[in-house]
Formats: sequence, C-alpha cells, structure tokens
Amino acid sequence: MIKWADVIHFTNKGNPIPEKRVEKTEEEWKQLLSSEEFQVTRLKGTERSFSSEMCSLFEPGIYECKCCGTLLFDASEKFESGTGWPSFTQPIKENAIAYHADKSYGMIRVEVVCNTCDAHLGHVFPDGPQPSGLRYCINALSLAKIKE
Repeated sequence: MIKWADVIHFTNKGNPIPEKRVEKTEEEWKQLLSSEEFQVTRLKGTERSFSSEMCSLFEPGIYECKCCGTLLFDASEKFESGTGWPSFTQPIKENAIAYHADKSYGMIRVEVVCNTCDAHLGHVFPDGPQPSGLRYCINALSLAKIKE
C-alpha cells in the first residue's frame, strides 16, 4: 500500500520503473484525443469540478489511461471526496503512476501522471481516507472505464 511517505520518496528520489513506455508526437496525440482530452492530458489542464458524471459512478470496474490504455485505478479504491473530481485511495499497481513536484499557481503539490505515457492525470493529496490516507484527485477526461 502506497502512503504519503512513499509519494514524497518517489517525488524526490525517482519514480517506479514502468512496465513499458508509450511515446508519440504532439500531432499523433492530437489525432487520438479530443481537444479537451488533449488539453488535460498533454498540456496539464484541469477540467471544471463537477463537470463529469464519473464523479458519482461507483460501479465495479477498472479505470485506464485515456491516452495509452494502461490500467491505473480499480473502482474498489474510488470514494466520494466532494471535490468534484473522481478520487481514489490507491493506484492499481505501484508503478502505474509517476509523481512530480508541481509548484504552479503559488502552491506546492504532487502531480500524478501515467507512468507509461506521461499523461497528466491530476494530483495526489494526504487528506484521503485510511488506511492509505491518500486522495488521488483525477481528471475524468484522463480516464476511460472498463466495465467488469
């Protein structure tokens, strides 16, 4: 189980090794993604809070990266955070996510990206439910759900 100390370690000392890498040109990503998906995943944008019905869906399933199809989160780790973005307590595997310091907007946060293709997913915070205490606050546009 990943805890906040692990997140800080990955952010400062280096991320887990991904199982594979997917790299495409900006033009190739633009061909695969909608303009909104491209803005969020490739340009580190943020969708409006409460703009996706994904926040209130809690059916079983797996969430994958919209860009490369890497499995990222299990619906069993999803919870209602009240923030307006889908929130999870853990990634599906330790090496599914990479962590980067984000000092934009006058804040210090930890950005989370797909460790396979570097798609911007959102941020992780240490204010989630126990036992991990983590809240992965994820843009719905960066995810695709695979139904079970």
